[in-house]
Amino acid sequence: MRVLLIGFGVVGQSFAELVDSEASALAQNYGLRPKIVGVVDSKGAVLSPNGIDLKKALTYKRESGSLERFGDGTYLRGRTGLDAIKEVDCEVVVEATPTDLKKGEPGLSHLKAAMKEGRHIVCTNKGPLAVAMPALIELASHNKIMFKFSGTVGGGTPVLDFAKKCLEGSQIRSISGILNGTTNYILSKMSSEGSRMKDALAEAQRLGYAEADPTYDVGGFDTACKLVIISNYVLGSSLSLGDVKVKGISDVATEDIERAKAKGQTVKLIGRMDKRPRVGPEEIPVTHPLNVSGTFNAFSFDTHPAGEITLVGKGAGGKETASSVIRDLIEIRRTFAR
Repeated sequence: MRVLLIGFGVVGQSFAELVDSEASALAQNYGLRPKIVGVVDSKGAVLSPNGIDLKKALTYKRESGSLERFGDGTYLRGRTGLDAIKEVDCEVVVEATPTDLKKGEPGLSHLKAAMKEGRHIVCTNKGPLAVAMPALIELASHNKIMFKFSGTVGGGTPVLDFAKKCLEGSQIRSISGILNGTTNYILSKMSSEGSRMKDALAEAQRLGYAEADPTYDVGGFDTACKLVIISNYVLGSSLSLGDVKVKGISDVATEDIERAKAKGQTVKLIGRMDKRPRVGPEEIPVTHPLNVSGTFNAFSFDTHPAGEITLVGKGAGGKETASSVIRDLIEIRRTFAR
């Protein structure tokens, strides 16, 4: 299976590491032999029909922030993801560029171009799905390609497939959950240590849980984006980000946390999809299954007739998200083999 990797940040590098380190196990256990024939970052691309030396790619990127050391003939300065999609012969495009929730670019253009070229897609970029998920699913169907995006919700926790496959036969009446590890870490620290919001956020940034600009996380938009994806995929809705009422955690104070604790409750940023999609801080009982700490995510499905079913796992991280890419590639490979 020839793979074009667009985006060589934390997720892209983690995926390359897994492909390199787990090659024998993937081939033996799943018959999966991914050969990365192109890697595109923000400055250019390395393209090789015989496969790229991933150890070199990882070393060069980490030492210099670029892939230029591959040299002329292999490294093409200024080559974009769109260029590579048109030029590289491959079966699968892995889209792992940074998320933009306003226009979904450049990921949205990458996905459209790959679909029109008949390439299967594994996407970890939430932006295009938040902006245009129904249209992308329709385009994928029209071009008869597989469009997989397990890593956009839950990181390495297989929440989308769990809801879609493991809950077959049950009616899912509503979905609620803690969908963002950064805000959950902040609120957990405020609750357990009495930290102020700004101090908990600074600690999350120091540990790498929050970006330098934490607006998407703290403002609730990342949670809203994931709510759109899971609602569309699992419930068959046709939402976009603009359909979700969003309130972040910026106004949550230590006093709010303490008042909740006095009542045997805790404050969490919850995404809900029942009659209408919404995101906001809520008080929930400390005994509730959604009361997970740290950077964990939790997804609760209200089902008939089984009742409430909750899935808990790590919601982010390079290795965790990269594992979802592998999972999606295995499914594509199995479909090919039929």
